[in-house]
Amino acid sequence: MENKFNIQRSFKGVKTAGSLYLVPTPIGNMQDMTLRSLETLKTVDLICSEDTRNTLRLLNHFEIKVPQESFHEHNSQEKIPKLIDFLKSGQSIAQVSDAGMPSISDPGHDLVLAAIKEEIDVVALPGASAGITALIASGLVPQPHIFYGFLPR
Repeated sequence: MENKFNIQRSFKGVKTAGSLYLVPTPIGNMQDMTLRSLETLKTVDLICSEDTRNTLRLLNHFEIKVPQESFHEHNSQEKIPKLIDFLKSGQSIAQVSDAGMPSISDPGHDLVLAAIKEEIDVVALPGASAGITALIASGLVPQPHIFYGFLPR
C-alpha cells in the first residue's frame, strides 16, 4: 500500500541508507497507539526494543510480525555499530521503549547521535510522552517548564 500522505524524504538526492524511526508506545492503554506508529512498525525491517517481552505483547496485540532485537542500557554500546551498519545497508529500524517516547532517558539517544553522525535519516513520530501528559493534567501553568530527567536510582 502506497502512503499518499506526507512522506519524509532526504533533500540530498538519492537515498542509500535506511531510516531510524523513533516510535512512541502506549502508556497503559493500547488504544493510544497512532495509525502512523502502527504502519511504521509493520513496515520497518527491525524493531529495537528496550524489553522484547514487553514489546512482544504490543506487537502481538496489533498482529505485527517484524523481528525484534534487544536494545537497552546494558548492551547499547555493543549494538550501536551493528545497527548503524544495518541502517547503512538500506534497512530501516524502529526504536521503541517500554512505554512512551523512546530516547528520553534511555540509550536510544546514543543511537540517534550515531545515526545523525552517519547522515542517516532520523524520524521521530509524535505520540505518548509521560512528562507532557502529566504536565497538562496537573493544572500547573505549562510555561515555562524544564525536564531534568528521571530521579536518580
